[in-house]
Amino acid sequence: MDESRYQTLADLALGRIERALGDHDPDEVDLERAGDVLSLTFKGGKKCIINTQRPTRQLWVAANARAWHFSYDEAKDAWLSDKDPAVELFAQLARIVKEASGATVTV
Repeated sequence: MDESRYQTLADLALGRIERALGDHDPDEVDLERAGDVLSLTFKGGKKCIINTQRPTRQLWVAANARAWHFSYDEAKDAWLSDKDPAVELFAQLARIVKEASGATVTV
């Protein structure tokens, strides 16, 4: 995948996450974006960081002392985990948000 295609897909993914969490109570899930990094801060101080990794053409997620690397699968039109292709980016983020805040979110 070339740089331009990757950046378009990454921007769309980050925007989708922002839209999904934008309406939530910021005391429960506070979202901040700085360039290619989204930071979610949950009630109680837990964090989730989502960021682009241009050299590898991936999106990385870190939360709860764990990390996931997601690569875009053109055939499935989805960001899938490198370690477990059954783990999809947006579904994993919904699980992280649910575990950290109790909020149900569809990303």
